[in-house]
Amino acid sequence: MSQPTTGAPAVPKARSCPFLPPDGLADIRAAAPVTRATFTSGREAWLVTGYEQVRALLRDPSFSVQVPHALHTQDGVVTQKPGRGSLLWQDEPEHTADRKLLAKEFTVRRMQALRPNIQRIVDEHLDAIEAQGGPVDLVKTFANPVPSMVISDLFGVPVERRAEFQEIAEAMMRVDQDVAATEAAGMRLGGLLYQLVQERRANPGDDLISALITTEDTDGVVDDMFLMNAAGTLLIAAHDTTACMIGLGAALLLDRPDQLALLREDPSLVGNAVEELLRYLTIGQFGGERVATEDVELGGVRIAKGEQVVAHVLAADFDPAFVEEPERFDITRRPAPHLAFGFGAHQCIGQQLARIELQIVFETLFRRFPTLRLAEPVEELRFRNDMVFYGVHELPVTW
Repeated sequence: MSQPTTGAPAVPKARSCPFLPPDGLADIRAAAPVTRATFTSGREAWLVTGYEQVRALLRDPSFSVQVPHALHTQDGVVTQKPGRGSLLWQDEPEHTADRKLLAKEFTVRRMQALRPNIQRIVDEHLDAIEAQGGPVDLVKTFANPVPSMVISDLFGVPVERRAEFQEIAEAMMRVDQDVAATEAAGMRLGGLLYQLVQERRANPGDDLISALITTEDTDGVVDDMFLMNAAGTLLIAAHDTTACMIGLGAALLLDRPDQLALLREDPSLVGNAVEELLRYLTIGQFGGERVATEDVELGGVRIAKGEQVVAHVLAADFDPAFVEEPERFDITRRPAPHLAFGFGAHQCIGQQLARIELQIVFETLFRRFPTLRLAEPVEELRFRNDMVFYGVHELPVTW
């Protein structure tokens, strides 16, 4: 493991409250919203914690996603191999061109058309939970399988392969395993996606991969590798993020009975509630990594060409300069432009789908189970400190 170069303080990770940002993060932001810090890899880089500074970083084309070192893993090795269609690891001009090809499949209108199918999936899983009787693990029985079914339907993943896909997704999001384990999960995903692309080329269906195969492609970039990169990126990101938000969001609401009572009394608050959950929980706990492609100033600080920078989005969403009393969870709060879906060119392409899923999930869950409660104290829950996206490993509930 690489060693820190000048002894800059480590990025805080310990949480005294599992639903609040790591202890000490607010002090760092108040002292200097752009500062040097030491990361899990042992390497030193710039840490950006202020709301306006994070927005400025994420929209500045002077910062590339092609980072030379992984700051948030102990080995510090960058394992992603960027290619056409892999939006998360692309810079201009490829990123804009590929995003344009994909964005037309994620319009608000198309996502709204998925509501009946999402509602059906949610209802079927809650029917099974009700038939089973409590207590149940809400992560295993609901939070994980629902988004897996939604995104698998969207991409046309065969029913018999969905359990394997969910297992691969969880393996790829761990940060406490060696590079070989992550690469092995990636190879399994590649094999699954290759078979899926070939099946859709032979027998097109009503799914996203089939739509991309038949899309107008004047530049000739939509080949098998493009389809695999795009599907892999979107499948993993859409499944794991939404699953984490369902589990962690349910835990938070059950831990805050006053706020849950408001939602139960007035289900029309669900849109507001989802936006406040997204801001408050901001599950991307490590932040987005960038590298400066030229000398640039950020928040009054000079960043030299080649230096790495991390946008700590969770810290930004708790910046009191952005939202009043940020540590107060309030589902009646007027929705603020949080950064849970990122900002700028790399803002999440599937955010409308995520919002719709979360609205349906929380409205239906607490309507169907009005006496739902935690079966274990919050202090005994296992939180996902070992994963890219924060959440709970299990959520025992009863009613």
